[in-house]
Amino acid sequence: MHKILNVALIAHDNKKDTLVNFCIAYEAILSKYGLYATGTTGKRIMDETHLDIHRLASGPLGGDQQIGSLIVNKEIDLVIFLRDPLTAQAHEPDIQALIRLCDVYSVPIATNLASAEIFIRALNDGELNWRLD
Repeated sequence: MHKILNVALIAHDNKKDTLVNFCIAYEAILSKYGLYATGTTGKRIMDETHLDIHRLASGPLGGDQQIGSLIVNKEIDLVIFLRDPLTAQAHEPDIQALIRLCDVYSVPIATNLASAEIFIRALNDGELNWRLD
């Protein structure tokens, strides 16, 4: 298994600014971990922070499925997925599959800013280190 914890960062279009601001606010914490993000979200975060992001495809083009594959291979330890609950998503089945995989593999997933802040603080406090076993 990997030696550091890895975090996936995903945001729907209407939540990208919120996730970028979250990453700016928690850059010192996030910089200690492996970071993966779907296409545009990863580019936006990299453009506005000093964080090193492993960029995957955009969500509608398979990025959510790539994150899911990393979860299955036990390479993702936390998912921060800021979803827009008020806008229909064409790739909703992929989103639901990703959430299902998080449940199957016991990967914590934050789907809003409040849960993201709780999880990032828990990550910083070592509360997710059980995933290193």
